[in-house]
Parts: sequence; structure tokens; C-alpha cells
Amino acid sequence: MQKILVIDDSKMIRMRVKDMLPGGNLEVIEARDGQDGIEKIHSEKPQLIILDFLLPRKSGWEVYQEIQNDPNLTATPLVLMSGRKEEVTEKISEPFEYFAFVEKPFERDQLVKAIKDARNKASKRKAATVPPATETTQEGGEDVATLKAEVDQLNKKVEKMQGQIDQLHKQVNQLVSSVKKKMS
Repeated sequence: MQKILVIDDSKMIRMRVKDMLPGGNLEVIEARDGQDGIEKIHSEKPQLIILDFLLPRKSGWEVYQEIQNDPNLTATPLVLMSGRKEEVTEKISEPFEYFAFVEKPFERDQLVKAIKDARNKASKRKAATVPPATETTQEGGEDVATLKAEVDQLNKKVEKMQGQIDQLHKQVNQLVSSVKKKMS
């Protein structure tokens, strides 16, 4: 039985997502807000999370950050939903590397495509984080696996910073374009 957690403050959206999911051996778990969602992520251990970005008590952004910071959850497929994509891109720049995105309102085929995309991204991420079987110790005494982990963390920080730089670049271009329009 595959567990799918749908976190959305709208009962109508949760029911709609549930109805759109492909048939099969599924158990759909629902959460009304971000806090309830985090609790159910830890207690139910779902194989897929469908998360609204705007939620009461704990925002989808905060839930996303908790998922990204928990090594036990980073390989769980994640689909983010929002009625306004720009709310997501304000916090997380495109292309979305660790999750799939679906803009509300959406049709069944868009949701199914996003779920497949989320699973592909999660499996790539999981493959990238599988530790090597054995590592040797260098002369300086530092474990190669530890150094690799530090390099991976630094690479992730660089990727995040690059995303922020790209987002700022995009915002500056929009601002310049806006100023040019007003001046002409």
C-alpha cells in the first residue's frame, strides 16, 4: 500500500486531488495545515507528499524547508501546489530541482505528470546521496566520506546561492523593463 499525503487547507482541494489520483493500492492521508502536515509526514511516512504552498499554522514554505533539512525526507517525492506560481518562485528559483510544481486549478493529467516528475527528481536525488560502500582515510586523518559530504554541502549552498542570484537578476531585469516603460 502506497501512502500519499495531501496537505491543503481546502477540503475541496484535498478531495479533488484524491479523486484525480490514479487507481491502485493507495492510501490517501489528508492534513489541513502545515503543522498537521509535518506531524503526519513523521508519523505516516508517506511515499509521496502533495503540498499547498499557502497554509495556516505553518506555511508550505516552512514545511518544504523542514523536508529539505531532514535527510530521511529529502528523497520523498514532493509536488508543490499554488494558485500563484510567483509566490513559489519568490522563495525558490526555477528550475525546480527537488520537487514538481502544479499550478491551481489543475486537471488530472497535469497532476499525474507532476507526480511522475516528482518521482523522477526524488530518485535522481536519492541516487546522488547514496553513500559509497567503503572509504579510506587520508594521511591527514580526515575521512574521505566526511570530506565528500562537506563538498556536497558546499555545492548545495553554491546551487542555492546561484538560484538566488538568478532570481535577483530576473527581478532587476523586470525593474529595468518597468522603468524603461514608464520613461517612454
